[in-house]
Amino acid sequence: MEQKRFQTRDEGFVCAHCGAAVPPNGVTSRDHCPFCLWSRHVDINPGDRANPCGGMLRPAGAEPNAKKGFLIRYRCEKCGAALRNKAALTGNAPDDMEKLIALTAMQ
Repeated sequence: MEQKRFQTRDEGFVCAHCGAAVPPNGVTSRDHCPFCLWSRHVDINPGDRANPCGGMLRPAGAEPNAKKGFLIRYRCEKCGAALRNKAALTGNAPDDMEKLIALTAMQ
């Protein structure tokens, strides 16, 4: 049986960058801190937690998307991979909108 490419993981965690306690989103999976927008390089496919890298993903920019809201661009500080993740605009702790807007000016 084929495994789904997207696995829902709505779990709370402590941010490895800023130390904030991040609650479960309550609406969809959460893969980054809503307060500082940093993430960890732990997924190969969303939610699988199968990537052995584990490096810190620095927010490197954001772009508005008509269908998905905002997409946050990341750069892994350990392996250099470039990734994009959907911003969490709703839920228990939505992403900091001011930080998202500021990221749109980054290139």
